[in-house]
Amino acid sequence: MNTIIAPVDFSGASANALSFAAEIAKRTGSLLIVVNILGKDETEAAAASKLKESVSGLKTFFGADLKCETLVEQGSLVSALEKVIESRTPSLVVMGTKGASGLKRVLIGSNTVNVLAKTKVPVFVIPEVARFEDFIKKGKSRVVLATDLEELQNGNALDILKEIALLIIEPKVRVVNVRPKGTHLDHLTQMERNALLSIFSPEIEAERATVFSSNVMSGINFYLNEHSDTGMVAMIARDSGDLVQRHYTREMASHTQFPLLVLHDV
Repeated sequence: MNTIIAPVDFSGASANALSFAAEIAKRTGSLLIVVNILGKDETEAAAASKLKESVSGLKTFFGADLKCETLVEQGSLVSALEKVIESRTPSLVVMGTKGASGLKRVLIGSNTVNVLAKTKVPVFVIPEVARFEDFIKKGKSRVVLATDLEELQNGNALDILKEIALLIIEPKVRVVNVRPKGTHLDHLTQMERNALLSIFSPEIEAERATVFSSNVMSGINFYLNEHSDTGMVAMIARDSGDLVQRHYTREMASHTQFPLLVLHDV
């Protein structure tokens, strides 16, 4: 991981996500770029002043050696971020979302969800209720990778997940597949699952898990509700696929209470 982009609008949700981004940047030695996209009635000078204040607070808390830059951009969130991503080639984007409590089946239109639909860079979605200290503590060490078990076209797609998981104390990855009851995995799909598990070895304990359900989101919710030690969820956004498609990642981002890492197999 080399560069992390954290778009902020100075709300509570974005401030919380910025704290996550700074923690990750500090622990991985990455450059943190804090970006504000100007609102309709905002001036560049006012935004730059707020960004300077935010960075000052970060360096006070995380140390003066935190590598941090600021940017003020204009335009829509998606177009402005696309511009920054193209010029700075980050490893990760960290964004906040209000979401909804209790994993309700509610679709919420949000800036974060719109970014997920457009960007090809891994996006770490941080709910406003999430706290970094809970994310890394020993009792929340389960990392759930919800996957359709389709073959990955990009062999490095899960590198960021592994790097973030290693920040957790005694992490354990569970590769969770949701499929209808009575179905079975063919030999090639079983091989793909084994390949996913091997990515995390030997540094991280990794095991498989299956949930039988005709509804992907219901199956994932069931698994998360049954495992209170879950610290984060990861999903692979695909344009097509039988189970975990792009719209599922957007739905999960809309209402999850867990930090959600959205990966892109491109």
